[in-house]
Amino acid sequence: MDGELHVFIVLNSHSISHHYSSDSSNMASPSSICVPCLRTMRTLIVRPQTTPPRLLANSIRSYHIPTATPQRPLFLDFLAPSTSRVNRNPQTSYPTTQASHRTFATASATATVEPTQQPPHQYLARAVQNPRKNEEGTEMLISISPRASSRLTKISNDDQNPNLALRVTVESGGCHGFQYLMSLTDLSSSPATEEDTLFEDDKGAKVVIDEASLELLYGSTVDYTMELIGSQFKVTGIPGATSSCGCGTSFDIKL
Repeated sequence: MDGELHVFIVLNSHSISHHYSSDSSNMASPSSICVPCLRTMRTLIVRPQTTPPRLLANSIRSYHIPTATPQRPLFLDFLAPSTSRVNRNPQTSYPTTQASHRTFATASATATVEPTQQPPHQYLARAVQNPRKNEEGTEMLISISPRASSRLTKISNDDQNPNLALRVTVESGGCHGFQYLMSLTDLSSSPATEEDTLFEDDKGAKVVIDEASLELLYGSTVDYTMELIGSQFKVTGIPGATSSCGCGTSFDIKL
């Protein structure tokens, strides 16, 4: 092509070829190039800039250099909220604190409203016939538990006999020296004698105990227990008993 300048330089072991053509016609030998022109041409040669492998590796690793701002730890938002999100609104914890104070105040007020009352299972029965007192002049009474009262009332209603009563008798024997026996009695056919004390509660449940047995049993409670082996009436909480048998009917009293 006209007006196009072609420059081709070959450097090979101290040999330099300079090919300068205008319209591909003129040819110059290497010996015709002067030293200053050769130096000038060396400076004009454009050499490709290649990056050494070591610098290239460093540039690749530079992308993994952490920035000035530390990375935030990985949080699973649906399991544990991040610290920054919790601190955005520090006032959210105030209602919870106030609610806990109100709860403590209510609990303390409730605990000191009323003094301790008598346990509900203690129901003293009144002596309606032949009441007796001990040597200190204290009336000898027993208690009838709600379960025993309900059971006696049900038996009386089922038999349509308001004169049914539970007789409790203590005699010597058993594995611990004393044992008590229980039986249902009809007061209309076998009324209480002068040695018997008849107790009755507010529901009409009746218990008959003779004088000798009452001296050992006063202060105790007539209860009704429902167990796997069977249901029965039982005397619990005998004040003078020091030990008892596993069956619950035999006991020892320190005289």
